[in-house]
Amino acid sequence: MADRETLLTVKLMDGLYTEAMVLADEARSYFESGRFSEECSDDPNLAVSFSCESLKVTTRLMHCIAWLLNQKAMHSGELTEGEMWNHDRALGYAPATDQPMVDRFPEEARHIIVASEELFQRLQRLSARLQQEMEAESAVQDMFRRLESSF
Repeated sequence: MADRETLLTVKLMDGLYTEAMVLADEARSYFESGRFSEECSDDPNLAVSFSCESLKVTTRLMHCIAWLLNQKAMHSGELTEGEMWNHDRALGYAPATDQPMVDRFPEEARHIIVASEELFQRLQRLSARLQQEMEAESAVQDMFRRLESSF
């Protein structure tokens, strides 16, 4: 059984956090620039879809950043493992991309959307693995407690 520090090292945590912050800055810059409107036709459905997708990207990235900050807080001792796995500190839900619409977006917009999805999915897998490890460890600790109380 791998332990938490093996699965989520400080270096990995810092790298993921940096990636999330850089991507958030790229997204903000692109969303505020007006380049999407300049590069796309005057299709109102596309403009509405872009607004929705920009909110999804922002939501995904904020969930990623918040989860990584909680992981850092736990690693530094500011949170206990029990506090960390409180439902409120979970990675959270992020709606899926409307792929047929996104396929019509300019390349830069598609890149930002895909990158945010990939980062979120990696963190979902990591979070699930950490949760599995914690549950397995808790089961073993519970067994030891029951054995100790029997003797």
